[in-house]
Amino acid sequence: MAFLLMKNRYQKCLALALFILIFLWTSTESITGSGVDDPITLLRSSRLTTASAGEFTVITYNVAGLPGFISSAATERSSSIAEIGRLLNRYDIAHVQEDFNYNKYLYGKGNLHAYRTQSKGKVPFGDGLNTLSKFPVHQIRRIAWNNCTGADCLTPKGFSFSRIEVAENVFIDFYNIHANAYNHLSAAAARRKNIKQLSDYISEHSGKNAVIVMGDLNAHYGFYYDNIRLLNAENGLKDVWMSQKKNDHYPALSKEFPSDDILAVTDSCETIDKILFRSSDELSLQTTDYQLENRLFCNKAGLPLSDHHPVSARFLWSVKDMEQKVIEPLLTARKNSY
Repeated sequence: MAFLLMKNRYQKCLALALFILIFLWTSTESITGSGVDDPITLLRSSRLTTASAGEFTVITYNVAGLPGFISSAATERSSSIAEIGRLLNRYDIAHVQEDFNYNKYLYGKGNLHAYRTQSKGKVPFGDGLNTLSKFPVHQIRRIAWNNCTGADCLTPKGFSFSRIEVAENVFIDFYNIHANAYNHLSAAAARRKNIKQLSDYISEHSGKNAVIVMGDLNAHYGFYYDNIRLLNAENGLKDVWMSQKKNDHYPALSKEFPSDDILAVTDSCETIDKILFRSSDELSLQTTDYQLENRLFCNKAGLPLSDHHPVSARFLWSVKDMEQKVIEPLLTARKNSY
């Protein structure tokens, strides 16, 4: 079985490399540099309210937008990604990864988010990272990884930064992540450098701001050769899954490579798709309603729309002097309703 998995990955890497070579040979486009402010597609006006407390929902989803002939997803890509675009309307802020070749279907008439980042294009030009939001999105930046292995080096994978305004003059720094993939030691070494690069960027550019990190980290707290705990230690980030499902306890460490079957996870299992957050001195963030969305994002036959299950959560926010007046009663009411 291990040999077959390696063979499939090797074949997929070869197919992707061949596709990119042909595309580069026939294309006159140029690769857009990372770190440059990215324009927003404004679908419709979205009027902000003045508030000292509120709530919003988030979701992160690897949508498997590679060309269909090399995609690991079991369903047809254009129709599946169009359906994903419609289902994402249920959430206020969405981060997507691998949004490469089917962005026009994701952003089609079925999606109603008021603000959407401009796609950087198909493989090999795009990073596959996009944000869809019902709130204004500011200061978009895209940062490529300094380290990668194998097929991950064929596109400018990395992370994006944005500052989202959830109420008038209330800002949260958002990071959308797609870290180096694959379960072998050299891939894990590159991924550790990815996480360190991200951690350093957050420290430098987000200072003491409120932060939400969402994306496909391709890593586990429980895997000895991954280092996601660095984000917790260096930047004070809490993991929503650990907070809601594990009482803030880390999974036990293991040197065994995690299972490749990421569609088999449940709410009680650690997934590579994660949501992390921290409050600031001025803004309190608390979470409820963490969900592994393994039922909603399926087609009529019950097949997943991607080769990942998305994860979602609800955030309650308040300026610090309103926390006890607004957020704690809301949390108590939610707990009592379960």
